[in-house]
Amino acid sequence: MTRYDTLYDILEARHSCRAFRPDQVDRADIEAILLAAQRVPSWCNAQPWEVSITSGERTDALRAAMNDAVNAGKPAPDVPFPEGYSGLHRDRRRACGWQLYEAVGVEKGDRAGSAREMMKNYEFFGAPHVAMISSGRELGTYGALDTGGFVTAFTLAAEARGIATIAQAAPAAFSPALHDFFGLGEDRLALCVISFGYADPDHPANSFRTARAPLSEWVSWQD
Repeated sequence: MTRYDTLYDILEARHSCRAFRPDQVDRADIEAILLAAQRVPSWCNAQPWEVSITSGERTDALRAAMNDAVNAGKPAPDVPFPEGYSGLHRDRRRACGWQLYEAVGVEKGDRAGSAREMMKNYEFFGAPHVAMISSGRELGTYGALDTGGFVTAFTLAAEARGIATIAQAAPAAFSPALHDFFGLGEDRLALCVISFGYADPDHPANSFRTARAPLSEWVSWQD
């Protein structure tokens, strides 16, 4: 097996886990993931990411804090959310959503069911750990871009060690709550969280996988 084959297998195996077992991940495993993830490139090697990781009761406290923020109903993301989805982006988003709903038994028009699934974002899908990811505000879009590379590398390094992940933007809609909880300075942008732990393989939410578009949809060859 080539190194490409090994990497491709990890990329293909990684998926967004939406149900976790309560087992804690050993600190040594988490540190190994972080050491691998930080090897990604960044502009001028600025390495703009900072990470705060919760475990145990602190994760439960974060769940409670997010529940309070959501119930207050005042989203205020540090980074503007998408204005909308159209064309292929809309189609792919819908396909992913309906795969999830079909897996967990939410029928079309079941607003209570869809709201229940949405709230699981703020419960971190029962994950025992949450990594809150921020980047330097002064670095703007490119700092966020570099940090996105770190997020991807984190998920792949975790997969390579048998640890499941899901990168989530939804909690960042309530960025003030994240700033308060983690003591995050105003010089930082709360970009997203990564919930992680060991997957519950029997949960229906983990039974589906999303498709990827053919190259013809997104590659232009300039020969």
